[in-house]
Amino acid sequence: MTGRRVVFYLCLVCTAVIATGCFRGLPTDNPPIHVVPDMDHQPKYKPQEAGKFFPDGSAMRQPVPGTVARGQLHDDKAFFQGRDDSGQFLQMTPVHITSQLIERGQERFNIYCSPCHSRLGDGKGIMVQRGYTPPPTFHSDRLRQIADGYIFDVITNGIRTMPSYADQVRPEDRWAIVVYIRALQRSQNAGLEDMPEELRSKIR
Repeated sequence: MTGRRVVFYLCLVCTAVIATGCFRGLPTDNPPIHVVPDMDHQPKYKPQEAGKFFPDGSAMRQPVPGTVARGQLHDDKAFFQGRDDSGQFLQMTPVHITSQLIERGQERFNIYCSPCHSRLGDGKGIMVQRGYTPPPTFHSDRLRQIADGYIFDVITNGIRTMPSYADQVRPEDRWAIVVYIRALQRSQNAGLEDMPEELRSKIR
């Protein structure tokens, strides 16, 4: 192959490459080339999409009446609802209180509650400083005397401008938060009689 022919073929290849690059990305009505479609295009319904297969016109199915999903029975009303058999709020938490539970409650409280309630529980969190509706202080007489089950219910279902935290906080962690709130209330409203006797003389 002569040198002139080699140059000719090189110029031809370069021209083809340049032409391909010029057409790349230009608008076209032709569908893109999909060499290996895999399962990208398949007949399926997406969540909350309408469907013609079922009589109610919804692609999503409701649970069969009278059935409960595995792990969703929640038959312990005291633990999962904070209420007794008569439907009244529990005065005391139904879980065993340990130092580990209080520490867990503090961790969850600082993550989910303190942005509004502040880490002191006085209702002056960073969200309030940014214009959010102030929540009540935990250190009022009313909330110091309120039932533990009531606080659990508010965390679960929300109240007024406070949303529900049932999806973010598990039931066991909600009780941990309740226990920590009680400890927080005690710390901010403690008297001399709450101190160990060996430390009372050091308080001035």
